[in-house]
Amino acid sequence: MSVEAEQAAVEIPSLFDSRWVELPDHSKVVDPRTLPKGFRAGGVAAGIKPSGNTDFGIIVSDVEATTSAARFTVSSAPAAPVQVCRTRVDLAAIRAVVVNSGNANAATGPFGRDNAFYMQGAAAMACGAPENRVAVASTGVIGVQLDSRAIAKGASTVVRELKPDNALGFAQAIMTTDLWPKMATLKVELPSGEVTLSAQAKGAGMIAPLHGGKPQPHATLLAFIETDAAITAELADDLLGGAVAGSFDRVTVDAQLSTNDSVFLIANGASGVEVASNSEDAETFASALDALLTGLAISLVRDGEGADRIGRVTVTGGDSATCERTARAIADSPLVKTALNGGDPNWGRIMQSVGMALATGGPEQIDITIEGVEVASNGIANRFDVDALNEAVSGREVEYDVKIPGEGASSIVYFSDLGHDYVTLNAEYTT
Repeated sequence: MSVEAEQAAVEIPSLFDSRWVELPDHSKVVDPRTLPKGFRAGGVAAGIKPSGNTDFGIIVSDVEATTSAARFTVSSAPAAPVQVCRTRVDLAAIRAVVVNSGNANAATGPFGRDNAFYMQGAAAMACGAPENRVAVASTGVIGVQLDSRAIAKGASTVVRELKPDNALGFAQAIMTTDLWPKMATLKVELPSGEVTLSAQAKGAGMIAPLHGGKPQPHATLLAFIETDAAITAELADDLLGGAVAGSFDRVTVDAQLSTNDSVFLIANGASGVEVASNSEDAETFASALDALLTGLAISLVRDGEGADRIGRVTVTGGDSATCERTARAIADSPLVKTALNGGDPNWGRIMQSVGMALATGGPEQIDITIEGVEVASNGIANRFDVDALNEAVSGREVEYDVKIPGEGASSIVYFSDLGHDYVTLNAEYTT
């Protein structure tokens, strides 16, 4: 079977089949393998993964006047590619991103940075872009040096695979423990004309944004977003920041922050449609971008290592910090997550998490609702149809709503369950 036939047979799950993702009326889902005008992408097997699977990819804009924005992990142990992006890349004018999977190039010291520099230079030569306009990303095992020969092989062979309709090849090149490629392409009808918006992402484990007062932007996976709309770098940064805050920063699989998290938005203007700041075009584009990134974020939670079910917890009450802390205490609780895995509506575990997170107040001020059933009011159990609730939490998505003392703030977190397969996979990750 040819490569084209193999890729045509790959099933790409929709990002928009969750009840928590609403696709705007002005957006239409099209073939996710197809990129916006002026972009090419591809992936090859360079020999980084022992399995021999695809592990090296490039995505490039062929338009000189391309603009961009980026977000990175706030880990105090950032991987070499993140360091290189921050110090050697014009983040407002990225034209290409080179990515490898199977090796995170993290905790690799000066030699690891040299390999990231080499990867950047090799990709620049391969796609004809200046080095400072080529971003670098890696994902995989931490603490192992990249093989420079594999980098050279990947850069020299991927050139033949760089095509406008090969987003799948790129998406496959960035997968590690992912069970499926996470990607989508939208046609977006703006008041000024039609543009295309596409994205590819990877993530299944080591997923959690870092909160705690740090002012740096952050993200929780590798994600690559492309559009042929004409957008200034300043607007791209504003749009990406808002979309990340409502999507990738709202998820957790295992409460573990990665060393490599990176998100890139690249806009090349090839459609001829200009999106101005504070315009109806910008508002319409932002709603499509928000939906696309929310779909990606939920997809990576759904693919959480060994996951069967996902949950969404919404906490409302006093101040934003307390709502955020409470929502994450629930979403990251191994007790809540294992109950979700077993389809067990054990609201006592939610009460325990809320009580742990709150600094003041008491159980008499806490209400808990699961799948629309108020199981506890003012901290006391309600009468409800147990069999009906058991049936309600047996689906693949479970909704939790929690009211805490106070009014005016809220926080939402999407999270995966915790089952036996997560332990098995991570117990044997390098062996």
